[in-house]
Amino acid sequence: MGWIKRNINPQMVSPDEALPGRDQPILDPVPNHAIFGLPLDEVPAGCEVAYFALGCYWGEERLFWETEGVVNTAVGFMGGFTPNPTYRESCTGRTGHTETVQVVFDPSRVTYDELLRLFWEAHDPTQLNRQGNDIGTQYRSAIFPVSDEQLAAAERSKAEFQEALTEAGYGEITTEITPGQTFYYAEEDHQQYLHKNPNGYCPVHATGVKCGPRQG
Repeated sequence: MGWIKRNINPQMVSPDEALPGRDQPILDPVPNHAIFGLPLDEVPAGCEVAYFALGCYWGEERLFWETEGVVNTAVGFMGGFTPNPTYRESCTGRTGHTETVQVVFDPSRVTYDELLRLFWEAHDPTQLNRQGNDIGTQYRSAIFPVSDEQLAAAERSKAEFQEALTEAGYGEITTEITPGQTFYYAEEDHQQYLHKNPNGYCPVHATGVKCGPRQG
């Protein structure tokens, strides 16, 4: 992911050392989605919300908006200490956040379990505080459940995928599963970035291992 120098010391900042942030949201007012046309914070009737962090959020947002049953997406930050961080602040590693995709989905068309499968298969969750050359706690793997049901599903899928990874010769999953976190929207130019910048670069770090319980 480009733009500025990244944090090269991938250690989690402490709350006392985190940047102070601000009271005012970075994205205010919230714009419409460049593809779906909905306000980024809109959750249509009957739909649910999920939050996933799996590296550079430009490419990961596109992965989800191209998924059947996903009706809205946005990028931002979760899991840290700095209120309303900017992208540049997050890149220092001193906010504690990780780049996160907000996924609004219609559960009658795509289930949370199916989104979890997509999450696990789209990156390498055994890498700690990085994805490939994107190094820093702002690129760490995480799931942020919004309900007890999502929490149980995330934990279950993690155990299943660990079996598959171990069988394929990979190490332990480092993915955090942490409920009760606040999502902060990133700046507008980061929203649907690869739609606005078709030639933009965002690498894929998938392992090629498929998610799910072992067969037979």
